[in-house]
Amino acid sequence: MAGIDGTGSTNGLSYIDQLKAQQEKKLQEKQDSTTGKQALEQEDFLKLLTKQLSQQDPSKPVDNDKMISQMASFATVEGIGKMNKQFDTFNESITSNQALQASSLVGRDVLVPGSTGVKGETGGVAGMVKLPQALDNVSVRVENEQGQLLRTFSMGAKPPGDHRVEWDGLDDNGNPMPEGTYKIKVSGMVDGQTQEFDVSTYANVNSVLLGNGDGNVMLNIAGFSSPMKLAEVLEVGNADVGNVTKG
Repeated sequence: MAGIDGTGSTNGLSYIDQLKAQQEKKLQEKQDSTTGKQALEQEDFLKLLTKQLSQQDPSKPVDNDKMISQMASFATVEGIGKMNKQFDTFNESITSNQALQASSLVGRDVLVPGSTGVKGETGGVAGMVKLPQALDNVSVRVENEQGQLLRTFSMGAKPPGDHRVEWDGLDDNGNPMPEGTYKIKVSGMVDGQTQEFDVSTYANVNSVLLGNGDGNVMLNIAGFSSPMKLAEVLEVGNADVGNVTKG
């Protein structure tokens, strides 16, 4: 995949210039590889048709309807090929437009599915939780990569819907935790049972990737081992942690 990052290329091209150059190069290579093949197919058909006419039995000439049917079949196949090419061009255009829009996300925070967040040298981790109903008390647990419990606090009573969750980066003893990956778990009592809820976390976009011709635009996101589809981004927001309700 070709990548677009926030540092700029060695020739000084902007995000948009890099994207356009890569798309134009890709389209030109595809056209060069298919044009010759299409002309050869047309030439082959005409040679076969001429050969058939020159060697037909004079007493049994080729039926006009049959000849027209053959020509129509070829025209149909050729038309489908051209239509496929037009669809490919259209798809590349859509992908290019998506990539141009996605390039503006480089260096910004986006909300992505998953309870795992990345903490920097300072600050903490922010995310969102969706509550299916009103709860008297919403509890938050913060664990490190090894599953060790570092911090618990309460968000208090919350109505149903989406709510921001913030961890200030400190453990239960007030000690700052090192940078790294942490898991945010949110739970509450539903019908007398403790239930965990889906959490999404904010992460920073490092770069944009133009997909492998599948129409997908991918994002390289800090803390994620593999790229994520642009379509999976839930929100463009702010991961800065402000005042956190402490338990």
